[in-house]
Amino acid sequence: MSLKIDQAILHAVIRSEDGQLQCKLRPQPLSHSNALDDLVGELHRLYTAKAGKGYGHFGAPLGDDGEPMGDTNDAFREALIAWRAGEKGFVEFSAEAGQLLGQELGKYDFATGGYLLMAAYNHVASDYLFVAMLSPKPSVSVSDEMEVQGSEHLDLSNLQLAARIDLTEWQADPTSKKYLTFVKGRAGRKVADFFLDFMGCVEGVNAKAQNQQLMKAVEDFVADTELDKGERQQARDAVFDYCKSQVAVGEPIQLKDVSDELADQGLDAFYQFTSNGAYDLEETFPADQSTLRALKKFSGTGGGVSVSFDAQHLGERVQWDPVRDTLTIHGVPPNLLDQLKRRLAGEKDD
Repeated sequence: MSLKIDQAILHAVIRSEDGQLQCKLRPQPLSHSNALDDLVGELHRLYTAKAGKGYGHFGAPLGDDGEPMGDTNDAFREALIAWRAGEKGFVEFSAEAGQLLGQELGKYDFATGGYLLMAAYNHVASDYLFVAMLSPKPSVSVSDEMEVQGSEHLDLSNLQLAARIDLTEWQADPTSKKYLTFVKGRAGRKVADFFLDFMGCVEGVNAKAQNQQLMKAVEDFVADTELDKGERQQARDAVFDYCKSQVAVGEPIQLKDVSDELADQGLDAFYQFTSNGAYDLEETFPADQSTLRALKKFSGTGGGVSVSFDAQHLGERVQWDPVRDTLTIHGVPPNLLDQLKRRLAGEKDD
């Protein structure tokens, strides 16, 4: 992995005797070591692979009238600018960030302690600042004297409070709405609100909505062609495979690249098709693989029933009758068929 760490530091978020959370600051950066390389490298890998990340920027949320709602929290951004300009050292900048986090955490009853990790590194010609709250996890180790002893390690498997700023994109285009990414919880932001609030960040690009618009545009585009059913599905598969490859390398979808993929399938002018005003698509936007999977599969769950099948089977192995509201499956999967036979045989015995 071509990842070069510039500086990294850990600060501890602890609960004081009066019950208030506070940040215990480390006075110097972490020493460069194989352990630090492994830690930051693994966090980079885990974070890049995280599905459903949010995309945002420094600022305040906008109302329906397009005007900011409330004041912006500029303290983190200003400290970041001062560090990047060489007016503050990394330790001083991270200490300010730690204090801001402690102040924000103090507003919530559910907040617990942990470690604030901040790491500045370069990867594939881009500078990044990674910010994460890591939780300690109890473990047991064996000493050189074969004594069993308790210890703690950082729980990397449960990376929920994390954000990454693409410093290169931010400085090249301060008006961008997606230079900052963050982990979204299962219920949206909610619990992670405080983590973005302490940095003064808001969501800027709705990746899921953009991917839904792309999927709609692709469906409308292929439906408007003279391709047969198999060729249309090949075109959908080509778009999905391209988007999946972008997810794998942590890169956004490029609308012109999607157009090129479809052109390779004999479908020209997709870019012009999306520019007619019917689709609210950005030139580039983050890929959401779970949304785009509908290009290849149909799936749904409800009322205790889950159904999933490859799109190519619709109209062949799987028949849909919209009038009767039924699906007919021809050729039941062997493992499901075996379960059905065993259940039926058991009921006959009764």
